[in-house]
Amino acid sequence: MSLMALMAGCMGMGSGLTGVSDMQFTLDTPWHSEPLEVPPARINDPSVVDPFTRKDWYDVKAPSFFDVRTVGKTLVNRTQGLRNANDYLKNRVLEVNLADLNNNQEDGFRKVKLQIQEIQGKNCLTNFYGMDFTSDKLRSLVKKWQSLIEAHIDVKTSDGYLVRLFSIAFTKRRPNQVRKTTYATHAQIRQIRKKMFEIMQREASSCDLKELVQKLMPEVIGKAIEKATQGIYPLQNVFVRKVKILKAPKFDLVKLLELHGESASDMGKSVPGAKDFKEPAILDSV
Repeated sequence: MSLMALMAGCMGMGSGLTGVSDMQFTLDTPWHSEPLEVPPARINDPSVVDPFTRKDWYDVKAPSFFDVRTVGKTLVNRTQGLRNANDYLKNRVLEVNLADLNNNQEDGFRKVKLQIQEIQGKNCLTNFYGMDFTSDKLRSLVKKWQSLIEAHIDVKTSDGYLVRLFSIAFTKRRPNQVRKTTYATHAQIRQIRKKMFEIMQREASSCDLKELVQKLMPEVIGKAIEKATQGIYPLQNVFVRKVKILKAPKFDLVKLLELHGESASDMGKSVPGAKDFKEPAILDSV
């Protein structure tokens, strides 16, 4: 039956319907017949425990060759039964900006990795674990019309750390240069890369890890590379952009305490002014 015939039949019936507008069509949808019931939030349920109530905060201490010693705080589950919190804190690697460690905003493009190696009370003693550039700094160095030169080498420091150094350099315009581009030839790039290998090997193998970090922060190695390659091709933006520790010697607590300005030989020494202390006399009455 067509829609027009249905409308005509409805209008001709004597059931009191005045038209199609009086008719009500409903869909048989039982899943929409009742509103969905949402369970109430378990806010006051005593069985729900905040996980942070089972955790403790520890202070992170940086080595003494950084200006700022207290880096921040780290979180760990509280010691319970056979699960010791110190075991979960040791060997944890933290990433800190060098600008925060040295209070110098000019070092904001470097990221330093610190590894927790010892726990003393609520303090986590860390050691240097690596260094890297921020991505925005690295991308800002790459430009057109110049050559990019990279080199990396594995060096063993005097105290037994095997580190991998990544260096980066860019060619620059000579004085009074007219040509637009500053591309170096393949032979020049090989000579520059050879110089980079020699300088990184010499500077890193002749010092321990602490002295190496102190060379990396003021960019001593990069300046030495830039000076040594002036006769081959002028360079600019020469950096040791990344440092990775591949292998570390056996853990030595005494050396770690020396890095943090402490010494194991100081333990048990008398406190200054202890000889002048006199025990007060016993009072007869209070």
